[in-house]
Amino acid sequence: MVDTLAFLNHLQSQPTFADQVAHIEHIRPRRAEYAELDRPLASALQERLQSQGLFPLWTHQAAAVNKIRAGHNVMVATASASGKTLCYNIAVAEALLADQSGRAIYLFPTKALAQDQLRALHKLFTPDLFQIEELDTFDGDTPKGERAEIRKRTRVILSNPDMLHVGILPNHQYWSRLLRHLKYVVVDEAHTYRGVFGSHVAGVLRRLRRLCRLYGSEPQFICCSATIANPGQHAEQLVGLPFEVVDNDGSPHGGKDFVFWNPPVIDEAKSVRRSANSEATHLFTELVNQDIRTLTFARTRRLTELIYIYSKERLAEISVGRPPEIMPYRAGYLPEERRKIERDLFQGKLAGAVATNALELGINIGDLEATVLAGYPGTIASTWQQAGRSGRSQEQSISFLVALDNPLDQYFMRHPDSFFGKNFENALVNPSNPYILRAHLLCAAWECPLDASDEKIFGPAFAAEKDMLAEQGILKERNQRWYLSPAIAYPAQAVSIRSTSGKNFDVVDTATDSLLETVEASVAFFQVHPGAIYLHQGESYLIKELDLNERTAYAVPTEVNYYTQTKEIEDLHIVKVLKKKKAGKVNLYLGEVEVTNHVVGFKKKAQYTDEVIGEEPLDLPPQTFATVGIWFDLPDGVESRIEEAGLDFAGGLHAVEHAAIGILPLFAMCDRNDIGGVSTPLHSDTGRAQVFIYDAYPGGIGITEKGFDIITELWQATLRTIVECPCQDGCPSCIQSPKCGNNNQPLDKEAARVLLKELLAVH
Repeated sequence: MVDTLAFLNHLQSQPTFADQVAHIEHIRPRRAEYAELDRPLASALQERLQSQGLFPLWTHQAAAVNKIRAGHNVMVATASASGKTLCYNIAVAEALLADQSGRAIYLFPTKALAQDQLRALHKLFTPDLFQIEELDTFDGDTPKGERAEIRKRTRVILSNPDMLHVGILPNHQYWSRLLRHLKYVVVDEAHTYRGVFGSHVAGVLRRLRRLCRLYGSEPQFICCSATIANPGQHAEQLVGLPFEVVDNDGSPHGGKDFVFWNPPVIDEAKSVRRSANSEATHLFTELVNQDIRTLTFARTRRLTELIYIYSKERLAEISVGRPPEIMPYRAGYLPEERRKIERDLFQGKLAGAVATNALELGINIGDLEATVLAGYPGTIASTWQQAGRSGRSQEQSISFLVALDNPLDQYFMRHPDSFFGKNFENALVNPSNPYILRAHLLCAAWECPLDASDEKIFGPAFAAEKDMLAEQGILKERNQRWYLSPAIAYPAQAVSIRSTSGKNFDVVDTATDSLLETVEASVAFFQVHPGAIYLHQGESYLIKELDLNERTAYAVPTEVNYYTQTKEIEDLHIVKVLKKKKAGKVNLYLGEVEVTNHVVGFKKKAQYTDEVIGEEPLDLPPQTFATVGIWFDLPDGVESRIEEAGLDFAGGLHAVEHAAIGILPLFAMCDRNDIGGVSTPLHSDTGRAQVFIYDAYPGGIGITEKGFDIITELWQATLRTIVECPCQDGCPSCIQSPKCGNNNQPLDKEAARVLLKELLAVH
């Protein structure tokens, strides 16, 4: 058992300790709460569950099974390691044992998770209740020679949305047995389906429902999610059907001490802090050296490798005798390498591991005693998922969240109650995004001609988008049905469900003249510009040339100690106001906007410390896209009051824009890079001073709609961030943006404080 006090005393005795402990949250252990099913399970199924210690059921498991049996679509939203998989495994097993022709499909966000769940299913149900061949995975790793046999014999298919989109639905004739007899569709880790990816998954699931209708089935949907603020709404947006929510978590868990660890300030004036990566490395090595089995989460593949290397060196220095065995774990490794690390963790052969968020999801890696998070993972749900990888039995555990130098991480360090007392964030998807909906209508028309009844499945935006595709000649109408133009073959192949645009750039390794991968057009200028350091499967490549005509980036393998980050200038034009409301004394608007983004240069930043070690200009054409944004007027007379006080009005607007963008992810499950902004003392469309915040994806994904709903809370949190930051003139922890094309000029921290107080009518 971890003795938190003893370990923290040990850290405090070291010369590197500088009051990094910002907060300790003591989470009490909780006993299990049990409940009974409305009617008993078949004796063979119940005996099997009892033999594996899975009976009696916890309250949420019993509630979920009861609702599923009653014919409802169910969303189970409970904490990490709360036995959510049993909710759907019981329901599916019961239905398939009662109907030998019944089928089910399980969807997971990663292939690794599907493989892990397959192992768990075999352990749970074979060979007593099901034959091994009745349960199998079907994904990109499935050998071609085995696919026909799997289609024929398998009753529970474990796959992912990508394979459903590009492999199963377009070839539905081969899958007629599955679709005709489909009883259940399980969507696990549903909180990961948000933003662009989630909006695409919503399109894929609607296409699945449409083909089930064609084959005469109407499956129930079972979604499972980490705790989010809007579980029912999120499930309904994903699937397009009504859902019942089960969130009364009855699972037991051990106590946990959750430590918020803020790296010390090393430059008071600029409020520059010691690197979160070096702090995380120090915590990881100290924990492992004290025989506390630990998992450390890093934000990127490269950082995973770096923290592992530094940790290995440090353990060799401080360990008495043989240093403890640790390993890195990330995507890009061969499947057999990842399986071995998972096994060694599970069996206790490893003292610790450094991982990307690939280990955040429910892969069973046994009972660990500690977790270290090198930076806030971006959402409260992900933070709990990562922290929840330790203390998965009923033992005491410890977790550290090491803060980065940015507004949101620093906000949580100063306001831990906003993390521990908050009802999580909203997961946002926008299946009506025109770019995404059009792509799925083309895929659906390939699978089976569209007709008027499809509006029920695709929603009210269906008719307008279908008509637009018909006007363009992409769809051809015949007898009130719309067929795909013969010129378009297999559209699913051209639609990446992890992006809004089907257009890609190729990244070519010039050393081997081979294709490394493809990058979506909308992010190409940010990721594969000349001089960019591009990571592929953990290896670094330097982009030597970006050929815009051939849509190709030419890369060479390189060994460097830095990464690159673009600088951008944005311009914005209002197309149409969609909503308007009063927020305090001012008007707030939500509308369609056209954004012109110009990547003007890039910074080179040290991999481990994030220190800027160089800057270079870029000569790239501007990119324009349509999206959704919010903007607000400013109180009358505020500009003159700010200027009379000797402050910079434009700098205040700019600072409010940067800080608000940094804080908005507190309310919506998104990354800072999912949002853009523009501020100006005089906007050409309104003739007024304006701050704009917009979704950084064509068509929008729902982030700024959330901002429109909670604007007052956003202003309050932004004001707190600025007021409480200890820097003098603004820093990365409050008003500076790493992406600012104007080199964070002008910025005025005091003017931003005055502006926000005026907006909130606080004096």
